Amino acid sequence: MPDTREKTAALIGAYYAAFNAMDVEGILACLNDNVAHDINQGDRETGKLAFRAFLGRMDHAYSEQLRDIAIMTSEDGRRAAAEFIVDGIYKVADEGFPAAHGQSYSLPAGGFFEVADGKITRVSVYYNLADWIAQVS
Repeated sequence: MPDTREKTAALIGAYYAAFNAMDVEGILACLNDNVAHDINQGDRETGKLAFRAFLGRMDHAYSEQLRDIAIMTSEDGRRAAAEFIVDGIYKVADEGFPAAHGQSYSLPAGGFFEVADGKITRVSVYYNLADWIAQVS
């Protein structure tokens, strides 16, 4: 039977595989019902319903694939981090951001996680917003 670190790494791997497939139900299956979601340079949202709405907004405005995903876990498996490259297309203007007309972008990003009872309880994603704006402007 895999140890806690391996289980956590597998959970984060499943989360990102579902993300790349835009499998909303697969993503949500990885999350605790009360998941805390820290949006890059934005607010914290809480719960699967808010996360589902976020994914809908993302899918509407962006088409993204993550590559070169490296997953790291703490010794006890309660925390994890992932570094990756986001390759995307900006399809529809997102509120407060530049106009969209199919611009492509590629930038490094990171995700940080807390895990309990086999589910993700916190997702915090970070990337260089200024770099993204420069790429799509």
